[in-house]
Order: sequence, then structure tokens, then C-alpha cells
Amino acid sequence: MQPPMISTPLKQTNEIDWIAPLKAYIRQTYGDDPEKYAEECSTLNRLRQDMRGAGKDSAAGRDLLYRYYGQLELLDLRFPVDENHIKVSFTWFDAFTHKPTSQYSLAYEKASIIFNISAVLSCHAAYQNRSEDTGLKTAYHSFQASAGMFTYINENFLHAPSIDLSRDTVKTLIAIMLAQGQEVFLEKQVADGKKSGLLAKLASQAAYLYSQAAEGVQENVAKGIFEKPWLLVTQIKANHMSSMAQYYQALTDDDANAHGIAIGRLQVAEAQVKDASRLASAFPSSPPLGSDLSPETGLSLVEMTRRHITNVQEKLAAFSKDNDFIYHQPVPAEATLPVISKLPAAKAIPVSELYQGQDIQRIIGPDIFQKIVPMSVTESASLYDEEKAKLVRAEAERVETANGEMAASLDYLKLPGSLNILKGGMEQNFTVDEEFRRWCEELAGHESFGRAFEHLQADKAGIISTLEKSSKQLDMEESVCEKMRSKYGGDWTQQPSSRLTATLRSDIRSYRGAIDEASMSDAQLLATARQYDSDFDEMRSAGETDEADILYQRAMLKAGAARGKGKNGVGSPMSPSAEGNLLDEDYGEGGVSVADQIAKIEDLLKKLNFIKKERTQVLKDLKEKVHNDDISNVLILNKKAITNHENQLFQAELEKFRPYQTRLLQANHKQSSLMKELTKAYSDLLQDRRVRSEQANYETFTRQRNSVMIRYRKVFQAFNDLIAGLMRAQSFYSEMRETVDSLEENVETFVNNRRSEGAQLLNQIERDKASYAGSQADRERDRLRELMERMSMDPSTSPSKPSSGTSRAAAMPTTSYLTNSYRTKSPPTSPQYPPTSSVGQYTRPPSHSPPISQPQQAYSHYGPAANGGYHRSQRSGSYNQGGGPAPSELYNPMAYPYQTPVSPPPSQQFYPQASGQHGYPANPQQHQGQYMPQGYVPPPPPPGPPPGPQQTYPNPATPYPAGLGGYAHDPRSRQYTGSQQQAQQDPWAGLNAWK
Repeated sequence: MQPPMISTPLKQTNEIDWIAPLKAYIRQTYGDDPEKYAEECSTLNRLRQDMRGAGKDSAAGRDLLYRYYGQLELLDLRFPVDENHIKVSFTWFDAFTHKPTSQYSLAYEKASIIFNISAVLSCHAAYQNRSEDTGLKTAYHSFQASAGMFTYINENFLHAPSIDLSRDTVKTLIAIMLAQGQEVFLEKQVADGKKSGLLAKLASQAAYLYSQAAEGVQENVAKGIFEKPWLLVTQIKANHMSSMAQYYQALTDDDANAHGIAIGRLQVAEAQVKDASRLASAFPSSPPLGSDLSPETGLSLVEMTRRHITNVQEKLAAFSKDNDFIYHQPVPAEATLPVISKLPAAKAIPVSELYQGQDIQRIIGPDIFQKIVPMSVTESASLYDEEKAKLVRAEAERVETANGEMAASLDYLKLPGSLNILKGGMEQNFTVDEEFRRWCEELAGHESFGRAFEHLQADKAGIISTLEKSSKQLDMEESVCEKMRSKYGGDWTQQPSSRLTATLRSDIRSYRGAIDEASMSDAQLLATARQYDSDFDEMRSAGETDEADILYQRAMLKAGAARGKGKNGVGSPMSPSAEGNLLDEDYGEGGVSVADQIAKIEDLLKKLNFIKKERTQVLKDLKEKVHNDDISNVLILNKKAITNHENQLFQAELEKFRPYQTRLLQANHKQSSLMKELTKAYSDLLQDRRVRSEQANYETFTRQRNSVMIRYRKVFQAFNDLIAGLMRAQSFYSEMRETVDSLEENVETFVNNRRSEGAQLLNQIERDKASYAGSQADRERDRLRELMERMSMDPSTSPSKPSSGTSRAAAMPTTSYLTNSYRTKSPPTSPQYPPTSSVGQYTRPPSHSPPISQPQQAYSHYGPAANGGYHRSQRSGSYNQGGGPAPSELYNPMAYPYQTPVSPPPSQQFYPQASGQHGYPANPQQHQGQYMPQGYVPPPPPPGPPPGPQQTYPNPATPYPAGLGGYAHDPRSRQYTGSQQQAQQDPWAGLNAWK
């Protein structure tokens, strides 16, 4: 029968509801749909329901309490459960007095749960079968865990709302649990037959703990909190453990030949165990239910003390007999006996350590509300991510630096390429370069550039011909106009052509200048094509026949890159070397052969490449590890503990990446060592006289190969430049063709309108002359008649007498008015025009009634059209339909029907828009816009000249590139500038807007 143990009773609680308060808080604070967390809330609520029915002596009940408390800790990190936020009333009954206590604090709920965990652990330990090792170990661990839970209550919950959670009560429970744990450990050591000295120290510590517990129990019994049997158990065990300590120490002293002291200790042990036996005999046979002790407790205590009394008395009799007959040592008094030292074997297990165990984590399970992360935790996680990023950047930079150093060192040593020459691999270098082969393939299939240049010349000739034709038309029109002005003098009121054609002539000159500059660029392109024509043909042929390697070898031969000489004295890269292979040579120097040195260098290169690959893989693993690292749960669990100590936690978490950093550092050190060894080995190899001559040949060959590649790279670049230049030239001439065609149309429209205007003016002059001649004859007759009357002596012919000549004399002002009105362009009050035919031609009016012209209304023929160009009026249709001579024929004004002169005065620049069949303005009040001949189509601006062969050619949509001889001198900018300057004196400067 094993000694009895005290277990703590459990607290009881009422039912509560977690679901509604949690959902309300999620909606208000996190702004999320609470129904998404309905399952989590129900799980927490179910956990509390299960916890209420947990059995105190079952492992299942213990696990339910463990899990619920763990979830409460996680819940506290996300939800503030108190009177001001999530308001839940927790009601618990005192474990000893059974009085109810209610609070809204989650701390009270956690403290009560911890108290029950401690109680369950004590019950679980007390009911273990300690005769077995498993039960003994379980009891030992459970008593310590229970003490740890009680200690957590005392350290974290200062203001206890109930007696069972008060500091004095909990302190007494801690002492009981530790004393019982020490006792269990002592039982194990006794069963294992440990030395008596160790057993004495363990028993002394147990006696001390039971004495403390007895004091606390006695106070609580006096207050009516604990049951009296608890006091009896603690007192009995305190005396019993003290007796055992003296007993085992007596055995130790006897072994040390301190026989008198041993006898004295046995006497003390006998007295203490008798006290314990006396108390055990007084233990009630039926303990109260609140004590949680079984009815067999009294019998167990009596049996325990009786067995120990027997052992003590047997040893005391034996030691006294031996001392009386043999040793004769004095027996000291109890007060003079040395104090037995104590050896603590039981300690309270902290809650943090208890919950770090894998078993407890498995029992608690995952965080119910892990999908909800507090903002503070998110911010801390972001700071930690930045720390991880810094670490990765630093390591990546070190790896990149190490790789760069390796590449630079190998490039400086020309490794591994320079080993090929030493291994007899120069013949491999005569194989065609892939870049050279690509050049030949790109030239394959391209036609010669001759046809392209012929097309350019044809386009250019056509443009020049059109410009010359337009210029001749303007010259002919101006010549005819001036001849008519010379013939009719002041009566020819048509404006001079020179002022009206300034913009058109400026355009012709500008376009001709652009063509001249383009011709210079074309000449440079042609010179480039002729310079590289043979090279183009060679590369084109090699690409079409797939003989790029032959062309490459031929070029190398011309560069003198052959290692040996053939029978014809010409070097051949494919001929066997007369010198042989260095790996086969042996000069008998007695040193390391060239082959062995090369093999060593290659081995070092392999090791370096392996280090590089390994370093890259380690960095990749580090990045993956960092990417998958998430310490949100750690931050949540340590939310309260890491306040102002985040950096310490971050550094501790970053230590998990230390192995990767160490491996990268070791790889860098190893690389440095191998590079030193490689540099020395390669330097020794180059100092070998068998290598020097071959190295010089290889360097010469490399220079010659580079010269070949430079030459054909230049040819290929010239080919691309020519293609780009010709494309730009074709685009230029195409745009210039459109521009010149538009200009030609405008010139023809202008000339046609001027001819029609001249025909009308000439017709008007002829009619005015006929009318003026008749009036002049009448005046002469009147003058002669008046003269004859004066010479007459007849008094009836006196000047004072009115005569019929008065009416004729009145015609004098009218005639003068007609003459002056034509010259001053003053409009008459009622101009009359003959009706026109359906095709827009005028009918010659009767000679006896000549109408007076109205020039101001006639200008409407040249009013600006809606699209900014000339209107081709119906009156000019007679020319187009054969009513007059062709533009190339001599100018004959009488070949056209009569039309009103429409030439504007030199000072007028703006005219109303033409409308109606006879050219009258649709709105006489509108005088906006610039003067433009009818039918005028504004030409597009001319493009710049084509580029030269040595330029870089941008996209055709971009401005033309600058450069010597290129399409850089854009005539448009010069044309616009010149036209703007001329606009100050040219009344037709508005033509600039047509472009």
C-alpha cells in the first residue's frame, strides 16, 4: 500500500456564450463579415462547454483544460475581453468555500482555468500507481507541473477575487505539490537502492517542504478554508520525512565510523516516527468529501509509520550493541547533532516551458482565429520582413561579388580558353565564327543595290521635271501679264504676278534645294555601295551556298593566320603542325610535364565551377527559406512580451538562417584559396619554355582573327546602313512626289484663274475704248460748232442762248467720270451683266450699251474655300472644256469669254468667300480669311533629304537625322522661315498656311 497524496478540488462554473460578443466585435473592429468566422466562434464555445464536464482524474479532462486555456491565450492576443470591449460575464465557484464570484475579465477566466489544470494535475498524480516506473514518473512530473501552474497564478493574478486564488492559499498549495513531488522522487531513489547519504538529503528537503505546507494548511484550517485531514496528512508526513532523513543519515554516519552520532540520529528518528504514528492513529476513518482523501488514507499512514518504526528500532538496537561492545563512542544529544543538508529534487515547471512541449502543442491544436491578424502584429511582421530582405540582399551581394571576382580573375588569366592552344587545339579556332555565319546568312537572297539606285534616280528626275514645268508656267503667266500692262498702261489693272507668286516660287526653290541635298546623300550611298560591292557579293554567295566557313578560312589565310606551310608555300589552317603537340613533347627537364600541369589547372577550374554552383544553390535555398518564413504566430504569442524588444526577437529568429550564411562564407574562403593556387599553377605553366613560343603564336593568331572579324563586321554594318539609307531615300522621294504634285496642281489652278481674270479685264478695256471713242467724236463736233457760232455774226448764235449743245456738253463730265471711274475702281450704282449660259460662259453684250465694271465684287472669285484651297469656279471650266488654248500655248486673252476682272488691289489681303454662280459672296459682311486662288490644294511639307551611308537611321516617322551629307538639312524649316519673313511685304503671304 503506497502512501496517500493530497489532491486539490476543482472550481465549478456556469455556462456562457462566446458567439454573439465575438461576432459583434469582429464586425465593429476588424470590419469583416462575422459569418466568415461562425465556425471558429462555435468551436471556442464548444470547448468551454466540454471543459465544464472534464473529469479530474482522467487524461482526457486534463487535455480539454489544456486546449481551452491555450486557445484563451491566443484569443487574448486578438480580442480584448473586458467590461469595455467584449463583455462576457464569467461566474466561478470557490473550490473550497463554494461561493460564486462573477467578473468580465478574461484574466479571471484564465486564472480559474489554470487553477483547475493544477487541480487535475494533482489528482492525476495522486491516483498514479507508484509501484511502477511509469506511474512514478507521471506522478513526479504532474506534481511539479501543478506547482508550476499555481506559481503562474501567484505571479500574474495579483488581485484575487476569490479565496482559492488568494496568494496565501496558492502558496500553501505550491508547497504541498512540491513536497509530494520530492517524496515521489525519494521513493524512486529508495527503490533504486541509492546511497544513504543522497537519500538523507532528499528526505531532509521533503521534511522541510512538508513543514512549510503544514504551517500554511494550519492557517487555512483555522480560517475554515481547508479540511482538518489535510493538516494531519502534512504533519504526519513532515515527521515521517524528518525521521527518514535522520535514519538514512545514521546509516551514512555508521559507515563513516561515527557510531555514536549514528545512534543519536536513530534515537531522534524513533521519536519523530512515533509522533507521526500517533497522528496517523488519530486520522479519521472517513475523511470529509472536501478533503478529496480516500477512506484508506488513515490505514495507509499507520502502515507507513509502523513499517518505518520497525526499521528504525532494528537499526538502533544493532548499532547500540556494536557500540557498547566494540566502539564505545559517546552518543551526543539531539541538539548537538549536525544539521542534515537538503537536496531539492522537485521544482515548479513554468507554464511557458510546459506549453512548449510537443505534446501540449498537439493537444492545444492550431489557433482557432489564425485568419485574424492584429494590425500591430502585421506591422511587426513587416519590420521582420525588411530585416530578412536586408539579410538576403547582403548575401546576394556577397555571392555576386565572389562570382565577379572569379570571372575577372579567369578573364585576366585567359582561362580556360588559353589552354586550348597548349592542348593542340588551335585547329579548332579555324572553324567559322557563328556571328560571321549569321552575317552571311542575312546577306543571302538580297539583290544588288543597282536597281534601287536606278529607281531613286528616276524618282528624282520626275520630281525635278515637275518643278521645272511649274516654274515655267509661272514665268509665262508673269511675262504675259507684264506685256499686257506695257500695252494698255494704266488701263491694265490686274495685280503684278511677282507679288502673288512669291510663295509658290519660294516653295519651288525650297523643294529644289531639298532635292539637291538629297542628291548629295544619294551620291554618298552610291559611293558606299561601290566600295563594298565585292564584299557584299562574297558574303551573299557564301550565305546562299552555305560556304561561310570557306570564306572565313580564305580571309584568315589572307590575314596570314596559318600555323604551317603547305607544298605550295601557302599556309593552311587544316594542315598538321610541324611542331607537333606540346602534350607529346618531353624535353627531359626532369620536372613536371606540361600535360600534368594542364591537368592540375583544369582540376582547379572544375573545383571553382563546383564552388560557384554550390554557392548559387545555397543562395537559392536561403531565398526560399526566407520566403517561406512566417513568424506571425510567434509575434502573436509574444505580443505582450516583445513590447519595445522587437529587435531582440528578430535577431533570435534570424539565427535560423545562420547555417546558410556560414556555408556561403566558407565557399568564398575556399574560392580565394583555390584562386591563389590556380594563379600560381598557371604562372608556373607560362614560365615553362615549352609553352612560351606556342603562346606567342596563339596571341598572333588571335589578333589576326580579330582583324578579320572587324573587317567583316564593318562590311555587315555598311550593308545594314545601305538598306536603311535606301529605305529612307525611297520614303523621302515618295513624300516629295506627293508634295510636288500638289504644288503643280496649285500652280495650274493659279495660272488658269489669272488667265480667266485677264480675259475679263481685256474684254472690259475694249468695250470701254469703244464707248470712249464715240464720246470723243461728239465733243469734237460740239467744239467745232461752238467755234463756228462764235465766228458767226448772227446775233441768234449768242453764247448766252441755250442750244442743243448744252445736253451734249453735259456728257463731258459723264465721259470723264467713266474714264476716271475705271482707273480709280469706284463702283457704279447699278452695274449690269449679261446673263450666262448653263456652262458658265459669258455672252458678249451689245456694243451700244457698255456696262460699267464693279471690280470689288469680282474679287470674290478668289475668296478662300472652306478647306483653305482654291475654288475652281464654273467660269474657268471653259478652259478645261476646250474653251481656250492649252497652258503651254501662247497667251491669247480673246480666246476666252468675257468675265469681270477680279485682280485684287496690292493693299488688299483678305477677301470674302466665293458663292453663287457668278462669284458673288454668300455673305457680303464676311471678310475673314486669307486670299487664295480658287481650286488651290495646299501641298504637304517636303521631307528632308535621304541620309548618308555612315549615319544611324531612325524610324521614318521620326525627324530626319543630322549628319554630314545626310537628310539633315530639312528644307521645311528654311522654307517656313523665308515665307514668314516675306509675309511682311507679300499680300499673298497667306499661302504659307496652305502648307
